[in-house]
Amino acid sequence: MNYRIKLLTIVFIILTNYTAYTQNAQRNAITLKQAVDVAITNNLQVKQSDLQMQNAAVNLRQARANQLPDLIGGLTHGINQGRSIDPFSNSYVNQQIFFGNYNLNSSVVLFNGAELINLIKENALSYNASKMELQQAKDNLTLNVILAYLQILQNEDQLDQSKNQVLLTSKQVERLEILNKEGAIIPAQLYELKGQLANDQLSLINNQNAADGARLTLSQLMNVDYDKNLEVEKLTADQFARFEGDPAAIYQKAVTQLSIIKATELRQQSASRGVKVARGEFYPTIGLSGGLGTNYSSAATSDILLSTQQVPSGDFVTFNGSQVPVYTNKSNFGIQKINYFNQFNNNYNTNLSLNIRIPILNAFQAKNRLALAKIELKNRQYIAETSKIQLKQSIEQAYFNMTASYEKYTTLLQQVSDFNEAFKIAEVRFNAGATNQVEYLIAKNNADRARINLIVARYDYLFRVKILNYYEGSLSL
Repeated sequence: MNYRIKLLTIVFIILTNYTAYTQNAQRNAITLKQAVDVAITNNLQVKQSDLQMQNAAVNLRQARANQLPDLIGGLTHGINQGRSIDPFSNSYVNQQIFFGNYNLNSSVVLFNGAELINLIKENALSYNASKMELQQAKDNLTLNVILAYLQILQNEDQLDQSKNQVLLTSKQVERLEILNKEGAIIPAQLYELKGQLANDQLSLINNQNAADGARLTLSQLMNVDYDKNLEVEKLTADQFARFEGDPAAIYQKAVTQLSIIKATELRQQSASRGVKVARGEFYPTIGLSGGLGTNYSSAATSDILLSTQQVPSGDFVTFNGSQVPVYTNKSNFGIQKINYFNQFNNNYNTNLSLNIRIPILNAFQAKNRLALAKIELKNRQYIAETSKIQLKQSIEQAYFNMTASYEKYTTLLQQVSDFNEAFKIAEVRFNAGATNQVEYLIAKNNADRARINLIVARYDYLFRVKILNYYEGSLSL
């Protein structure tokens, strides 16, 4: 009697708490779309893919900027001691000189075998491929979240079924305990049913642990703290409709829409441009450069006219038979340092040049780079081809699994209906004493097993359909 009271108390508490919890949880249940959005926002692999896309964007911007002229300014200040060349007079002096040089230079590539243009196109294709790879990372995570989400629903349905089994068996145990006290049955019948109750309770514990484990998996995919009370929104009946489509049509859609296929094709096109970039190194490079500059020297001086006077030159001329000295003008100069700003303006100079660099021999670097680029292109072609083959095989396998799962699901629907009817009859006969507990337990176990199998098949079919929806580009959340 005490056992029965304890058992009924435990069952009552479980069902009461579950009912209250379910009513509250359904109001706060997370939807499939919310689960996917949170997972994509928090997933580190997705964030890394996003960083790779940003890196590709930077490379593209740099490739475009390589077409622009460069502009480099230079400024040098220094001091020379002892014998050195005066940068102003370009002659040797033996004194301390403070000097300064200033220049501004620019150059632009006019032609280099279209290497810059092809590099831009190569990086543009790589950037677009990175965007597709980012989307692929999101798609893979989405499928994993859907699987974990459906696993929770499956485990919760199995848990509900286990609770119903425990409740039903508990009622039968209670009835047999009363009959046993009255001596209306043999004790073995009661203990066999108690053993069945223990099995049902064990299934309840296992399914509860499985449900908690599925919540843990979803929490990890969402990269959030594990919450044992995490609840997900139930799916509607229309989401279990028959899938329409065939593998060939699905493949034709997938090969034009799927991110991973687009990414491999873009990588192949980028590698093709890489070959053209490498081939450009065999051509001459023509560039235009120019600059302007000036300088300063503390030794720079200029002569200043101070005065002019007539002085004998030492020469004579004969005039009227006598020698007359010849006078000449003599200028007296002083030395004056040229100031900084005057030198800055006076020493200003410009230059303009056209440069041609012809590759003649560079240790076969250009040849080997071209060979490596061709190998990379061939590798990308193999990857693209392999991706399409694998995609076709995956679609065929997924379609086969979906078909098999649907057939299993529809068969189990009928089996559950038949076993439920058989169990109802066995239960009526058992309660009326027209049959023994062995036949009752067989009918009950058959019905329970069929219901569990139907739950598993139901969600397995739904996941198979979601995979095919993903391949054909119609995955909805």
